[in-house]
Amino acid sequence: MISSIVLISWAGLSFRLFDIMVLNGKEYHKIGLKQGLIEKTIPANRGNIYDRDGRPLTRNIIHYTLEANPQKVQNKKELAELIHNRTGKGIDYYLTKLNRKGKFVYLERNLSRDVVGTLIATQIKGFKIKREYRRYYPHETMASQVLGYTSVDDDGISGLEKDFNQELKGQSGSIIKSKYGNGKTQFSPNLPYTPEQDGNDIQLTLDLEYQSILQEELNRRLKETGAKTATGIIMDPQTGEILAMATEPGFNNNQSSESPADFHRNRALTDQFEPGSTYKVVPAVAAFEQKVVDLTEEFNCENGSFMYKNIPIRDHEEYGLLTFPQVIEHSSNIGIIKIAERLGQEELYKYSREFGFGSQTRISFKGESSGTLKPIDRWSHISLGQISMGHEVGVTALQLASAYSSIANGGFLVVPKITRQIMSPDGEILRKENPEITRKVATGKTMSEITNMLCRVVKTGTGTGAEISGWNVAGKTGTAQKYIDGKYSDSKFISNFVGFLPADNPQLLGVFVLDEPKAGYHWGGIGAAKIFNRVMTRVISMDDKITPPSKKHYVHPKDKVDVILVDSKKLVVENASSLPISLSTKSVMKYVMPELRGMSMRKAMTTLRESNLKYKLTGSGSVVWQSPSPGTYISSGTVCRVGLK
Repeated sequence: MISSIVLISWAGLSFRLFDIMVLNGKEYHKIGLKQGLIEKTIPANRGNIYDRDGRPLTRNIIHYTLEANPQKVQNKKELAELIHNRTGKGIDYYLTKLNRKGKFVYLERNLSRDVVGTLIATQIKGFKIKREYRRYYPHETMASQVLGYTSVDDDGISGLEKDFNQELKGQSGSIIKSKYGNGKTQFSPNLPYTPEQDGNDIQLTLDLEYQSILQEELNRRLKETGAKTATGIIMDPQTGEILAMATEPGFNNNQSSESPADFHRNRALTDQFEPGSTYKVVPAVAAFEQKVVDLTEEFNCENGSFMYKNIPIRDHEEYGLLTFPQVIEHSSNIGIIKIAERLGQEELYKYSREFGFGSQTRISFKGESSGTLKPIDRWSHISLGQISMGHEVGVTALQLASAYSSIANGGFLVVPKITRQIMSPDGEILRKENPEITRKVATGKTMSEITNMLCRVVKTGTGTGAEISGWNVAGKTGTAQKYIDGKYSDSKFISNFVGFLPADNPQLLGVFVLDEPKAGYHWGGIGAAKIFNRVMTRVISMDDKITPPSKKHYVHPKDKVDVILVDSKKLVVENASSLPISLSTKSVMKYVMPELRGMSMRKAMTTLRESNLKYKLTGSGSVVWQSPSPGTYISSGTVCRVGLK
C-alpha cells in the first residue's frame, strides 16, 4: 500500500516536473526572471538652449522626488513628521497622501538638496527618494515667452521647449539588474543594457544682451505710458535673424504657475492688430513700383478733411498740397487714399500679399497667426481706402518686421529665423538654419526711394521721436484705433513704430507696439517711437559690430530739391545735384523764429513745419518756453527746442 502511494506520488511529481521544464518551460522561465531580475530606467539628460554666442539660456539641475507605497509604510505619522520637518508643509498634508488606497503616491517633487537634507539617509520600508534632473532658467524672465517651460516630467509644454521637445528630450535607456531576497540589486555584464541618448542642444539667433536691453526698455515704457502690454522685436533685416523678441509684462519660467497664463503668450507672433499708418508703405511701394505716381507729383490733402465715398477722413494736421514723399513723411490719410485709388484694388491686394500679410512668415515657432487680409470679393466700397490707411487688416509684429526688412534689404522678403542650429550632445551640427528668401517684393530702386521717404519721417515727419544723433534712421509711425464691439474706439489705441538703421546699410530693424497706452502716448511717434530710440541707442553703444554710418554724406531726399539762391537783383535757380555737397545742403534763406508761447502742441508743430524748422518737444500741454527766442533770425533746418506744460 505504501509503495503504491510512493509510486503514485513520484509519478505525479515527475509529470509536474515535465510540465514545468518542457510543456510550459518558457512561461515559468519568464516568471523566474521576473522574480529574480529588475529593470531600471536610465533617464536621458535634456538638451540645452543657447543664445547666438553660446551663452546658456537653460540648465538641468539635480532635484529629488519623494515617493511611497502606502501599503508598505507602517508608521505613517513618523514619516509625515520627518518630511514636514524638511519642507514646512503640514503633517496632515502628508498623512492624507499616505492614507490613500493604492501602491504608489508622490509625496514631493522637484526638491533641492538643501530641502531634502537628512531625509537622504532615511531608511523606511515603502519610502523612496529618487535623484533626478529638472529644467532651470538661469536668466529667469529673459526670453521667457520664446523659451517656454517644461512640466514636472521634463516635457516641454510651452514655447520652444514644446516645439522642439523631441529634439531636446532624448531617449531614456534601461538596465537589467539581479534582485536578491534582501531587496538589494546588482548589475551583471551578462544582462541586457540599453544606454540612454541625451537630447540635442539648440542654438538660437537671440542675443542675450540685446534681449536684456529690449525687455528693460519695454518694461520702462510700459510703466511710463500705462499701456496694457508692450511688445518688441529686434531683427537683422538682411538675414531675418531675430536678435531679441519679448512682450512685457513677462514672467519667470522657473515659477510659471505663479503668473497669469496671459503673460506666457508670445504676442509678437500670436496677436494681430490693425497697424494704422505703418501699413502705408504697402500702397506706397506698389504705387511707385507700378509707376502710377512720381516723386514730384503733388496731391491735394484737402486741408485735413475729406469725404471719401460719404465717409469722413481726417488728417492729424491741416495739410494742403503734399508731394508723394511728403504724404509718407507726414502720414497723410487723405494723400495715401488718393494714391491707393490710382493704384486700384487688385494691385493693393497683390502687394499686401507680396509683403507677406495674410499668411504666416514660416518662422520655426508654432502658434503663429496669419493675420487678416480679406480677399477682394469681400471688400466693401470703402475697403480700398481703409486698407491703404492700415484699417480692415490685421497684422502681427513679426509680419511687420518681415515686411519692413524687405524695404531695408533692397526688396527681398526673408523668412524670420529664431533657431540657428541644432547640435548633438558632443557638438556635432545636425541641422543648420540658413537665410531663406520667400520672394522679391519690388526692385531695389523702389525700396531705396521708399527708404528715403522713411528717413524723412524720422528727420522732420511724424517719427522724430526715433531720431538718433549721428545715425541715419528710417522708420514709420502707426496710430490705430482699436476695433471693439463692432466699432472703432475713440479712447483705445495701438501705438506702433517700425524702423531700421543705418538707412544706407541697414543692420538692425526694430518693431515696437504699445497696446492701449494712455492719452498722449497713443501716437506712434510719441509712444512707440521712443522705445526704438532708447533700445537702438543702447544697442549701438554696446555692440561694436554694428557699423557706424559712412562718413560720406547720405543724400536726404530734401537735399535733392532745387536750392534757391537769393540776391538783391534776381532769383537764380540751380539744381542741387550740380552743386558741391557743402553748398547743396545749405540754404541761404533766413527765417524769423515765430512766437510759439501759449500755443498747443499741434499748433506749434504746424507753425514750425511751415517755417521749415526742425524741433524737439519736451513735456505736453501748451508751450511755456522756446529756444531760440521769438524774432531771432535763423537758418532753414535749425533745431528749435520747445517746452510744454
